[in-house]
Amino acid sequence: MKVPVGFIAKLWSFISFVPFFFLLLSLGILKGVIIGPIAVVIMVVGNSSVAIGLWPAHFFWTYYCVIKTKRLGCVLKLLIILLLFLPLVLWPVVAVACSLLGSIGFGFFAPLIATFEVIGTDRKDKCFHCFVDGCYSTLEGSCTVVRDFTDFCFHSYFSFMDDLSEEMPAEEKPIDIRLSNLPKCLFIILVAIVVDVPLITAVAICKSPYMLIIGWKRLLEDLIGREGPFLETVCVPFAGLAILLWPLAVAGAVIAASISSFGLALYSAMIVHQEDSVKFGLAYVVAVVSLFDEYTNDQLYLREGSCFPRPRYRENMKTSGGLERRNSLGNDLRNEKESTRGSRLVSQRSKTLKQALQQYTPVQVWDWLFKSCEVNGRILFRDGFIDVGDIEECIMKGKCKKLGVKLPAWSILQCLLASAKSESPGLVISDEVELTRTNSPRDKVFEWFIGPLLIMKEQIKGLKLTEQEEICLRKLVMRYKNEKPEDWDDTGFPSSDHVRRAQLQAVIRRLQGIVGSMSRMPTFRRKFKNLVKVLYLEALQAGIIASQNSGGSKSWLSGQGSVGKAVLKSLAMGREGREEKLHDTKVCEDMV
Repeated sequence: MKVPVGFIAKLWSFISFVPFFFLLLSLGILKGVIIGPIAVVIMVVGNSSVAIGLWPAHFFWTYYCVIKTKRLGCVLKLLIILLLFLPLVLWPVVAVACSLLGSIGFGFFAPLIATFEVIGTDRKDKCFHCFVDGCYSTLEGSCTVVRDFTDFCFHSYFSFMDDLSEEMPAEEKPIDIRLSNLPKCLFIILVAIVVDVPLITAVAICKSPYMLIIGWKRLLEDLIGREGPFLETVCVPFAGLAILLWPLAVAGAVIAASISSFGLALYSAMIVHQEDSVKFGLAYVVAVVSLFDEYTNDQLYLREGSCFPRPRYRENMKTSGGLERRNSLGNDLRNEKESTRGSRLVSQRSKTLKQALQQYTPVQVWDWLFKSCEVNGRILFRDGFIDVGDIEECIMKGKCKKLGVKLPAWSILQCLLASAKSESPGLVISDEVELTRTNSPRDKVFEWFIGPLLIMKEQIKGLKLTEQEEICLRKLVMRYKNEKPEDWDDTGFPSSDHVRRAQLQAVIRRLQGIVGSMSRMPTFRRKFKNLVKVLYLEALQAGIIASQNSGGSKSWLSGQGSVGKAVLKSLAMGREGREEKLHDTKVCEDMV
């Protein structure tokens, strides 16, 4: 559609758009009012039951593991024991309150946004989908939230506590703080909370009008002039919706800044402990306000620097007149925006829709990992590296190191091997998808995940593995411990160089450690169960698992939703038509 030019054309475009927008808005609000209370009941009742029901176990087990662990020194352990009481007592209250607020927001806004999303799809019956979309998906999403929260409280928590209380290596020293620094740390925390929390909150409140006005100006340009991320006609309703919701986003940013100020204030104790100086701690209390002010100026494209003083708060720290960049990406994006300042179709200092779509989300990377595990799991199962016993162990016990840790580690290692062979600066996750620092998710958790992978890719590239070594690695990852070079003596690995073996074993151990940390994320367990079901179906299709010998598995699968029911149906089927049913089950799995 042609972009309207001139005041009259833009005014007519706006007037003709208003009735259509308010019809969608009214329908979305009506759906939110109807679906929202049901979603609130599901999430509040489900999450509250889990939090309150497991609270006694969490309370006593946390204290038991902290007292038992040898990873913490005496002073730090005593301090943690004293400070843990209040958070543990307030945990059920916080869980219920967050569930209530989150369910209200999700239950109301999810159907509202889904109503507008229909306009941007290629569906034929858009009128019907405007009424239907967002209803069932919101209720299903509410159940998924409860399920993930349950996995976090029941599995992730106890997994973390088990790691805390397990025996540590003899050469590792416990983490502790000097007793003489404890009064200094407590003093600087009190000063930081009194000074930094009000000042950072005040800075956020003062900058909020700028954020509100700049955002509204940008969105109005998108709505009337069809510029920026709303250039396409189908995206225009989102501009109107964003205009109405923008004050909520500004208020949320102010609240988030106020909450994060406590974390910034508490970090002052770390400065005192590391530098062993109250002077540097007080300098940090002053400097952190300047850092936050400059960060907000940078995000809102206001003037460079900050009007607040920024003293040096580390011994070996260089004074800087500006906020240091963690990488060159921020500068590159800024230069790109400044170079397009005079462009007709791009508003000042904004991203186009095309640029935004080139940014991969954490969900896309997460889905790629499990899709890769599914493909590699089928191959390893057919080649005998995964057997029926491993699948049945996962079904009966709920966990299996070979499928839960080694299979994802091998999938990531295979990606690293392919990336090392290519000339790509990032990770080649498929034939058409390349993950680099430019298009990778901006989520901090995924930065911690992708950063080490890029380093390991360069290490593998420097080793210049032969084809025989790459083939042998699959067996080594799936069947051996990989703790020391001698573990590979009887494996048939082509190279006898112990240094080369140790380097590869270090990469494998690090990958398994990364996967072990990822397994504590709530969504991991849900997707892992779907992966086990897919491999179970693969065994059924191959005729390895007989239906008469799968009674123990049936009871587990019967309670696993649509995918589990589909598996039970396939048990009663003959070999004829089994492939077609398998395809239907995969579709169900993708929907889950």
